Amino acid sequence: MFSDDKLFDYILLSLFLITPPTILSSLFLTAPYGKHHRAGWGATLPPPVAWCLMESPTIWLTLLLFPHGRNSRNPRAIILITPFLLHYLHRTLIYPLRLFLRAPRREIKNSGFPAIVAAMAFGFNTLNAYLQARWVSEYADLDSDGWFWWRMVAGTVVFGGGAAVNIWSDNLLMGLKEAGGGYRIPRGGLFEWICCPNYFGEILEWSGWALMTWSWAGLGFLVYTCAYLVPRARANRKWYMEKFGEDFPNNRKAIIPFMY
Repeated sequence: MFSDDKLFDYILLSLFLITPPTILSSLFLTAPYGKHHRAGWGATLPPPVAWCLMESPTIWLTLLLFPHGRNSRNPRAIILITPFLLHYLHRTLIYPLRLFLRAPRREIKNSGFPAIVAAMAFGFNTLNAYLQARWVSEYADLDSDGWFWWRMVAGTVVFGGGAAVNIWSDNLLMGLKEAGGGYRIPRGGLFEWICCPNYFGEILEWSGWALMTWSWAGLGFLVYTCAYLVPRARANRKWYMEKFGEDFPNNRKAIIPFMY
């Protein structure tokens, strides 16, 4: 069996190795959920259930691993892991519950989330939760880090701004679904400049996390997040343009205002 430090290194290396294939596959094949839902992907789950299950390792595995690290009682480690847990507490419990309460029952029934996609996301979140939790609780040299509080404050500002954008955007999209009548062009805020401010907000969050942790684990998570979300945002923009034609604002970018 591998020692824990070797296991950490191999999983970290794997995170960087799967990033290029993720970019390539996402450019040619868009995961079939949400507005890209299509048949032929086997068994499905109700979207709220899928989100809850596939995001859950980031909560239960982090809480299982964290107490066993040498930093587990260090206040810096507890403060550092808190934004990660708060994000996934929202994504695992609050977001699925709001999705269930606000989305029309017909949409939940007809837009099943492919179980195979949820299983792959569950696997990724399990590996990533291990990396982030073990880095903070065991491998980070927190006490001798003279820049810890500077990076923590700056990273928290970026992370908090990204979280606000992400949650606001999700709330607006849920409101459109709640109103019924199928998909519509989102309006207001960052939606006037980009198609996917929810993705942009999440990238900002993990940029802040990478700054806070100042680690290969945090950087790897940010890079992988971009590898998946940027091509999906590109696919979303194409979908909007094909569906709404001339009604869609042609100057609206995919995910980065004024750029892409």
